[in-house]
Amino acid sequence: MNQILILDFGSQYTQLIARRLRSLRVYCEILPFSATAEDILSRSPKGIILSGGPSSVYDKKAPKPDPAVMSLGIPVLGVCYGMQLMARQYGGQVSKASKREYGLSKLSVLKGSKLFKGITGSLNVWMSHGDEVKKVPAGFRVTARAGGSDISAMENPELGLYALQFHPEVHHTRRGSKMLQNFARFICGYKERWTPASFLSDSLAEIKKIAGNKSVICGLSGGVDSSVAAVLAHKAIGNKLRCIFVDTGLLRHGDRRRMKEVFHDKFGYSVRIVDASALFLGRLKGVTSPERKRKIIGHTFIEVFDKEAKKVRNAAFLLQGTLYPDVIESVSVNGPSAVIKSHHNVGGLPKKMKLGLIEPLRFFFKDEVRELGRSLKIPEPVLMQHPFPGPGLAIRVLGEITPARLSILREADRLMREEIQAAGWYSRIWQAFCVLLPVKSVGVMGDERSYEYTIALRCVSSVDGMTADWSKLPHDLMNKISARIVSEVRGINRVVYDITSKPPATIEWE
Repeated sequence: MNQILILDFGSQYTQLIARRLRSLRVYCEILPFSATAEDILSRSPKGIILSGGPSSVYDKKAPKPDPAVMSLGIPVLGVCYGMQLMARQYGGQVSKASKREYGLSKLSVLKGSKLFKGITGSLNVWMSHGDEVKKVPAGFRVTARAGGSDISAMENPELGLYALQFHPEVHHTRRGSKMLQNFARFICGYKERWTPASFLSDSLAEIKKIAGNKSVICGLSGGVDSSVAAVLAHKAIGNKLRCIFVDTGLLRHGDRRRMKEVFHDKFGYSVRIVDASALFLGRLKGVTSPERKRKIIGHTFIEVFDKEAKKVRNAAFLLQGTLYPDVIESVSVNGPSAVIKSHHNVGGLPKKMKLGLIEPLRFFFKDEVRELGRSLKIPEPVLMQHPFPGPGLAIRVLGEITPARLSILREADRLMREEIQAAGWYSRIWQAFCVLLPVKSVGVMGDERSYEYTIALRCVSSVDGMTADWSKLPHDLMNKISARIVSEVRGINRVVYDITSKPPATIEWE
């Protein structure tokens, strides 16, 4: 399959480059900056993008690509740090800027560049850099300036090299998607219109090949990711797929019942329900560290699967709905990017796990999974569910997990979801949930003093979960949610609303 390769030098925006290209129907993948020229050529890419990054090209340990990458005869686009690498490799001058530039800057586009085809005049772009190109290499020309003099874009069409000092992938950059489209379509000659469904036949063939004559166990949660993975696998291998639903004791109200109604009763899949709640809650007793919670849940989850696998004849593989953001945020496998947190289905897997892994959605973003699900005829109510983390309510009960605190959170979450659905806001929100804080405060209830817990409401708008903004719910809806929780949930006397975007915060609190 034709693709654009992105080499990751540690930018917080690297994944956004991939997301923007995918939205333009251009398939792309992210590789570590250290990928060799041979590895790159083996993938036959139409183009290469060098991401930004926090380093200086003059640092002794600065990440640098294989020197041959920019001379393979494949078009290369350098972004921010990538531009500085390109300038230095070809003899330009790079030095520290008089002041670090972070935020919006006014760009003036010069004429004659394919990269700026259809873009003229001046526009706002997003800068994030401490170094800058002072002099372009011989054979390159400046194609855009910021502030009237700063070099903000350069190119050498004869060598197929293009570079931007700013970030076209960030939504603050006006016409940024157009620039990426110009690079992919006009410069690299990418002709196809990739869609998630394009992967369907290849995914089915791969699952069949990996599974062979063995049985595959699916860790079914009833959520979007595991649902699409299960339907995909069932289409590939039929009854060799055995679904197991583990009740960890950390589920939301109605999750277990809904899973049975959809996958067992409606789809007719073989679903085994395992109640392991006592085991999970016992191991989590007294644990307050978010990372320890995730690791304990991950190890216990796989342990339960290992035990159940022995009851399934010929079982050899575990099917998981792991997504691209899970991989990116869990382990810094793609370059020097910072590890944000581990995910139970990626970072917490014991090395001695008895089952092989099948992860057909590993390179997909959430909205792409939903699109794939529609091509598989999965009902909209299943596809449009809000994301629910593998560790479940364990990472929404801050501090120690107890049955009583879980009960409080579960009931508050149920009431919140009821009101959001009744108001017609559920489909307008990417993710909505409650967080039980380990904080008590004084209140007045029934003319008496109370000293009870606080619930935080978290509702965010997003496309793929990589970035998110807090949802501006109507005040009357927030008031109704708060009133119901305080009056109907014993143990709560205060409700607050989280108005922090991602970044700087993550969507989940732990």
